[in-house]
Amino acid sequence: MMPVLIRELVDNKSWTTVDKLLDYYAIGQCTPGIIAVNVATFIGYKRKGKLGGIIATLGVITPSVLIMSIAVSLINTGFDVKAVQHAFAGIRVVVIALILNTVIVLWKRGVKGFFGYFIVIFVLLISIIFKVSPVFIVLISAFSGIANAIFLKGGMIK
Repeated sequence: MMPVLIRELVDNKSWTTVDKLLDYYAIGQCTPGIIAVNVATFIGYKRKGKLGGIIATLGVITPSVLIMSIAVSLINTGFDVKAVQHAFAGIRVVVIALILNTVIVLWKRGVKGFFGYFIVIFVLLISIIFKVSPVFIVLISAFSGIANAIFLKGGMIK
């Protein structure tokens, strides 16, 4: 979703900046629900208040519900068909490419300086070696960022 969000919300509509979008995306990952819906709700609310948040949320949910309804009917009726199986195999490859693109965008904008690289390596290691819950990883990273701002930089970032 990140490339689509950047193209539509930053490049085409100029409703937000990439940095703010990355913040919304990070918050969206920490809150329950689908990230794209959470980001849409944040931006809709920011631009037009409660009604904007509701309309933005419905605007993201409605097409997905329609597409999923069609996909479910195809899966139930035609998953044994070789063409459908090959289509899903192709979709899996595309999803990997989209995730990699999102990682690159987040890396370029979010990882800065020694501390950023330290957090990336630390989180990667603890998630692979110890199988720590993502909730704890997010909390540890958030508190680490706050501690970094207070103790190593002389105050909170404004």
